[in-house]
Amino acid sequence: MAKVEIGIIGGSGLYNMDGLTDVSELRMETPFGDPSEAFLLGSLEGRRVAFLARHGKGHRILPSELNFRANIYAMKALGVSSILSVSAVGSLKEEHKPTDFVIPDQFIDRTFARSSTFFGDGVVGHIGFGDPICPIVSEVFAKACAEVGVVGKRGGTYVCMEGPQFSTRAESNLYRSWGADVIGMTNLQEAKLAREAEISYATLAMVTDYDCWFEGHDAVTVEQIVAVMQQNSGNAQRVIKAAVRLMPKDLSASPAQSAARFAIMTERSAIPEATKARLDLLFGKYW
Repeated sequence: MAKVEIGIIGGSGLYNMDGLTDVSELRMETPFGDPSEAFLLGSLEGRRVAFLARHGKGHRILPSELNFRANIYAMKALGVSSILSVSAVGSLKEEHKPTDFVIPDQFIDRTFARSSTFFGDGVVGHIGFGDPICPIVSEVFAKACAEVGVVGKRGGTYVCMEGPQFSTRAESNLYRSWGADVIGMTNLQEAKLAREAEISYATLAMVTDYDCWFEGHDAVTVEQIVAVMQQNSGNAQRVIKAAVRLMPKDLSASPAQSAARFAIMTERSAIPEATKARLDLLFGKYW
């Protein structure tokens, strides 16, 4: 099997990837359980990619139920060095309109029921996360949006909430007072785990609606949101294709590529052998 270069994670409204050739399906198992769905492996714009539907076929997995560790571990096992993530979000600023794309560079964590690290079970590690998005992949997304001719705003803060309920109006206004830009339920854990796995990661946030702070928001129906998602999905497919073509082959300048180099604090002799075996793919070179 040819080495996969780029991982693509499709969120709400993006369940497949048009334009893939030489396609095969691969179902994987990991030490952390099963990923969301079988991976679609293939060639896109002359590059080997792996596509994963974040919520599974038919959108059957809640954000809180997602096995983020298995998804990112499997990407690492496939050999990917970068991940292009796509997700649907609500807008916290009037300037970010439905069908716009935002390429956030910061996160605020409002989750409480998720596994966000590969460390534990006898090994302690701390990864620097001050700048959680790879600037190289973020720039690729911005260039791809410009090339395709869609609104793609680079920079901004993504609030990651637990869900599955949407925010109360008080919460929405609180996040706005913090200066946050968009709100979603999935991307922060991916970003944290990708950084631990030394994979360069960025997200393309597809604005589907205004959050409940916006006057008249309660009149918006799920049907209307789905319609915007479908329109966004077509644009996202075009942006992803351009981003795959524009992605540098050499990502050694990305801070993610050596993020775990000094992370492990545990004395190597104190790490349980079972933990070493489970994490060898990720951190074996640092044992």
